[in-house]
Amino acid sequence: MKKYTFKEKKDTRSGFGAGLAELGDTNENVVALCADLVGSLKMDKFIENHPDRFFQVGIAEANMMGIAAGLTIGGKIPFTGTFANFSTARVYDQVRQAIAYSGKNVKICASHAGLTLGEDGATHQTLEDIGLMKMLPGMVVINPCDYNQTKAATIAIADYVGPVYLRFGRPAVPIFMPEDQEFIIGKAIQLTEGTDVTIVATGHLVWEALQASEKLEAIGISAEVINIHTIKPLDEEAILKSVAKTGCIVTAEEHNILGGLGESVSRVLVQNNPIPQEFVAVNDTFGESATPAQLMEKYGLTDNDIVNAVKKVITRK
Repeated sequence: MKKYTFKEKKDTRSGFGAGLAELGDTNENVVALCADLVGSLKMDKFIENHPDRFFQVGIAEANMMGIAAGLTIGGKIPFTGTFANFSTARVYDQVRQAIAYSGKNVKICASHAGLTLGEDGATHQTLEDIGLMKMLPGMVVINPCDYNQTKAATIAIADYVGPVYLRFGRPAVPIFMPEDQEFIIGKAIQLTEGTDVTIVATGHLVWEALQASEKLEAIGISAEVINIHTIKPLDEEAILKSVAKTGCIVTAEEHNILGGLGESVSRVLVQNNPIPQEFVAVNDTFGESATPAQLMEKYGLTDNDIVNAVKKVITRK
């Protein structure tokens, strides 16, 4: 089995900042908006190089979405920046009516997603955002796994015409994806080959899935790990090809068990190849204040939780 290692850890929000800065230098139509969280969104470099293409909206997220929608009419490609909770739940009406309904070319860039926002607690954590955004017709939903993939995704979505929700996080996580790997919207990436179980993971849980696959190999279980960076449109072909070989699947995500990647996969399976599935996700609850590691442990999002889910699903084949 292929082994994945890393030399450093870095937060995925910095990958967004690096990608946005590069876009600023290469695409004059890219503009950026922020709701008073420039430092948290790592937008400083873009602002330094292109101050005339940056709009500080202040703590007025709904207004930011309306402005972004309007900017597209003049051919601009707006990237909005705030926390995931404020990019979705706080502004859902504006996103639905002003952006999604008319297919506006807005890139909604959402940091501090999931539980691993950590000590700020449940009011700032969001575990519902993927569900909210994937239900909007025409909305692309992307959740990259590390710094390199987040940078690549940020650059790639500028070329896609239509609304995009790009989700990333606060904590430093291992960088293990190739720096030069092309990011293709809607195309999953198979990381390991296996014959006993398929593990599809997204975001921070991709690294946990890889760690789980090594632990499983040590006990004689061959796991195929797939990086699902795009939740909508979902790479159904990659999932079905894998489960046709393994006969069972575990989905892993830093999101509510309701409405996320796991349920999207379930729909694909029930329509095409009903097989046993287990879910690694937050079990329909709000989060709380603690360190990211403590929260991952308490809410069952670690590599050990994936290992346990694999053991369970294999018995159901």
